[in-house]
Amino acid sequence: MHRRKFLKALGAATAGVWDARLAATADTTVDWPNDLPAHRIAKMETWSSLDRYARSLGPNSKKGPHGQGYTRPFCTITTDQGAVGIGMCWAPEERLQSFLGAKLGDLFDPAIGTDHEADPLDYVLHDLAGVILRKPVYAMMGAKGSTALDIYSGAVYMDDLMPTDSPRGVDAITAACQMDYDAGYRAFKLKIGRGNKWMPRAAGDRRDIEVTRAVRERFPDCKILVDANDGYSVEGFLDYLTAVADCDLFWVEEPFDEHREGLMRLRERMSKIGCKAYVADGEGRAGSAPEIWQWGEYTQEFVERFFALAEEKLIDVCIFDIGTLGYTRWRRVIPMLEKAGILAAPHLWGCTPKPFYCAHLAAGVGNVLIVEGIPGIGQHLDYSKFRIVAGKIYVPDTSGFGLMHRPGAGVGPSLR
Repeated sequence: MHRRKFLKALGAATAGVWDARLAATADTTVDWPNDLPAHRIAKMETWSSLDRYARSLGPNSKKGPHGQGYTRPFCTITTDQGAVGIGMCWAPEERLQSFLGAKLGDLFDPAIGTDHEADPLDYVLHDLAGVILRKPVYAMMGAKGSTALDIYSGAVYMDDLMPTDSPRGVDAITAACQMDYDAGYRAFKLKIGRGNKWMPRAAGDRRDIEVTRAVRERFPDCKILVDANDGYSVEGFLDYLTAVADCDLFWVEEPFDEHREGLMRLRERMSKIGCKAYVADGEGRAGSAPEIWQWGEYTQEFVERFFALAEEKLIDVCIFDIGTLGYTRWRRVIPMLEKAGILAAPHLWGCTPKPFYCAHLAAGVGNVLIVEGIPGIGQHLDYSKFRIVAGKIYVPDTSGFGLMHRPGAGVGPSLR
């Protein structure tokens, strides 16, 4: 059939997208073939989702207030057989339209992921393939990990400094943790490094200590993670770590610009004070690769330096950003990390759907220590098939990712 006639004959109404997706997840007797090469891309629709965090968020050590959320672009793909997939997608419209009529089998392999040429459709194609194959994405990737995963709230920013004309103080931090605790979280990542930009150095360092101790006292049975966003000097962070030695930190993230001498001193101090926290690094980068390659936008120099430090056991957890590296590439990287004795915990901030994508990655490929949570909802999205209970996120056994496009709605994960 001529391509133009083919496309004209296949257009599906927007209202039908939601109905078709409901049918796919609710009933596995759908009549499309569960064979990817039998499907062609017939329609592509772009839309946006406005994130709304659980509260307005303050600054971190380097950037100002993070507010209540941002608008994220999405794409819905419908095949000629009626299968529907959705996912985040930042590609321009003209780039997306170039895929119309393409065979799904040429763009996606369940055992590997998305073809490099179809990189902009990475999330959408994973979802669509799962729907067609009638499998959750994690099962399609091998189901090597648990479907009940530790999760932390990554939304505990420096709310004590807000509003700037009448700061609320430390109580704002414990209140934020309580809100997330009530939402099912049992681990909190605290932003520290107030003395890097927002307070005089000594006063900021004291506040970091005060905040850490306040959260530990209020939540004695919860994990505490701290993230300085490279906002400390080596000496300053060692002093902070010593001052909170009895707080039983779960991990320390990007305490300072990573380098061998500083990380060796960190290890020495941790050993001396009995700190058993994981050292997590790899999110931040000084530049971008000239073109997307097997490590996404990370440069070869950055990757080689990271692995050299990890080989010396100076870094325990790789937190390369899921967007900077890419979802399919994370699938390939995790086994490499596991072979090298390095745990994974992709950096996800700040799109509310990303924790659910990452939960499938962790359940599918394994070797993920903990998932970063982003308390909140996305407009037109339904996350209710996921559950967050007592510090665990439970991955649903539904086709695709289990994220639903529901125009006009915004539904968060179930807390039961």
